[in-house]
Amino acid sequence: MQTRKKYIFLTFLASWLLLFFFGGDQLRHFAFFSGRKTEARRNWPRWTDRSLLKSFADSEELQSDGDPSLPSPRERRAAWLSVYKNSRCRMETCFDFSRCEKHGFKVFTYPRERDQPLSQSYGKILASIERSRYYTPNPEEACLFILSIDTLDRDHLSGQYVRNVDEKIRGFPLWNGGRNHLIFNLYSGTWPNYTEDLGFDIGQAILAKASFYTESFRPGFDISIPLFPKDHPQRGGEKGWLYQDSVPPKKKYLLVFKGKRYLTGIGSSTRNALHHIHNGKDIISLTTCKHGKDWEKHKDTRCDKDNVDYEKFNYQELLHNSTFCIVPRGRRLGSFRFLEALQAACIPVLLSDGWELPFGEAIDWGKAAVVGNERLLLQIPSAVRCIHPERVLAFQQQTQFLWDAYFSSVDKIVHTTLEIIKDRLLPHRSRSRFLWNTLPGGLLALPEFSTHLGDFPFYYLQHGSSPSEKFTAFIRAVSPAGSLSQPILRLIQAVSGSQYCAQILVLWSCEKPPPPSGKWPQTTVPLTIIQGRGKLSDRFFPYAAIQTDAVLSLDEHTSLSTSEVDFAFTVWRSFPERIVGFPTQSHFWDPEQKRWGYTSKWTNELSIVLAAAAFYHRYYHSLFTEYLPAGLRELVDGLAACEDILMNVLVAAVTKLPPIKVTQRKQHKESVSQQLRLDPVLFKDQVSVLRKKYPRLEKP
Repeated sequence: MQTRKKYIFLTFLASWLLLFFFGGDQLRHFAFFSGRKTEARRNWPRWTDRSLLKSFADSEELQSDGDPSLPSPRERRAAWLSVYKNSRCRMETCFDFSRCEKHGFKVFTYPRERDQPLSQSYGKILASIERSRYYTPNPEEACLFILSIDTLDRDHLSGQYVRNVDEKIRGFPLWNGGRNHLIFNLYSGTWPNYTEDLGFDIGQAILAKASFYTESFRPGFDISIPLFPKDHPQRGGEKGWLYQDSVPPKKKYLLVFKGKRYLTGIGSSTRNALHHIHNGKDIISLTTCKHGKDWEKHKDTRCDKDNVDYEKFNYQELLHNSTFCIVPRGRRLGSFRFLEALQAACIPVLLSDGWELPFGEAIDWGKAAVVGNERLLLQIPSAVRCIHPERVLAFQQQTQFLWDAYFSSVDKIVHTTLEIIKDRLLPHRSRSRFLWNTLPGGLLALPEFSTHLGDFPFYYLQHGSSPSEKFTAFIRAVSPAGSLSQPILRLIQAVSGSQYCAQILVLWSCEKPPPPSGKWPQTTVPLTIIQGRGKLSDRFFPYAAIQTDAVLSLDEHTSLSTSEVDFAFTVWRSFPERIVGFPTQSHFWDPEQKRWGYTSKWTNELSIVLAAAAFYHRYYHSLFTEYLPAGLRELVDGLAACEDILMNVLVAAVTKLPPIKVTQRKQHKESVSQQLRLDPVLFKDQVSVLRKKYPRLEKP
């Protein structure tokens, strides 16, 4: 028995020794080796022979878990939850649609307090909203509410940081937990991690934010907006650098970047690597670490050389002369460089992982930008070289369209934000992505008019269709006598004789009532009288009676023949997006008066076709009434003039095209008087001798 126990003990001991020597690594997976487990993982990888395999990276960098300045996913998640306590908000769950049913989409801005600080940028945002057609001063009519508290800069180290926002908004009776509220923000978080923390609970409010992380973005609810500088124009804005329909020459540089290099902190890893792609020829990548107060404390061996090279190139010249522009992340995901590249027609190459691109719900950025990966920086040069020249040109043209349509001013950025929210309220009447990404853009394609491409004057070619073959004659009558004059009778007969005329509408703008139906001439097409309101802008009101695509606008004293009307309509059908007409004017800049003027003199140039005899698409009635600011229409009504100039400016702004003039047959002057002057001072010849020889030349 003792011998048996002895053999069993020896067998167990031998097995243990074999397991220890040959399977020792497996024991580390046991719980009682947990301390060694952590150490083993941190020491991987280990190079066994440095002489055979040269290391191109610092071993400490390889052994670390990543950039220590970057917040961990857990930290980012915690910061996100502190802001987005209603992280599952959607329009169906956190928005009260019933507030928008009675009065439509109306926006109310909170009253501003006198001692309340307001940044220049936020003042522009509020001004854009209050000038929009959606603004209402009555909160009972509002569908959407905008705080008067400046929430753009939520970096508590900033001088524009507003404190105690939570306490202030909870005291607002309309706050309602943030429901039906829209909050704008450009800067969130602070050094060193720049998280999504806004410093207050937004509740169920929609967040329109720059530098939006995709993981914290609530699709279909929040809106990503671009980061814009404080001097960004309020309205209008500068034009893009690439002219329409122009083929740019091959530019000097393929890919450029010039900007700050962060030595420490978040965003430093991306910009520190940009020098690897610089070749000094067609790829220019310049960085400088000479910024901030303590940059010399953190400067590395490259700083001095980088600073010298940085001063050799002008940033604006690089933008003008490059095809692609690198847009890396800064401290935050977005940067001003994004809008600068769009305006310069320099195709943005985005290196900002996790960035929800501005207005991505509506804009197809795959047609205007190259979205790269921060970790695959070295592949960017070869990737952009492979893009075909035709596609490069398409990219450049799209950057100009997007810049002009949505980003060139604060007004356009704010209005695009509002229009996206409005589209969510009525999905069946919302704009398609085609309308958002094709000229003239979503802001100028009103869904109240139609959502069908064939109903707009801009998309006939893309849609493969053509405008209707009939037109509506729209005659404005203003005679104070209240009776039918001979010119209007002849005009009705001439227009009704056209083979393309579908109906005649007479806008009666006289104080006296219109004549009875028996006094009007008999026509082969329907003739309808519309009672006007006495305003000049009535002639461009979208009347339901206008059913044809084409409208022939006429004054009662206009003289046209039937053949002239037919010819003008034929021309218009080839250019349905333009104004085509007979009487014209041209505008000019008066340097003495320092203002614009216009003239009706016959010249070789024209810029205005008067509404006294002009064809245009009926959609422009909707744009004139619903899109233009009410102040412009009130100005026209007050002056009792210039309504056709305003319509020409509107159409030119929408289409970027001039009007077309067609001439009438009989517009020649019968008598022409001339005078001949022979002055000896003006000639080197012996004029006195010639005057004696030909005395009859000077006689009248």
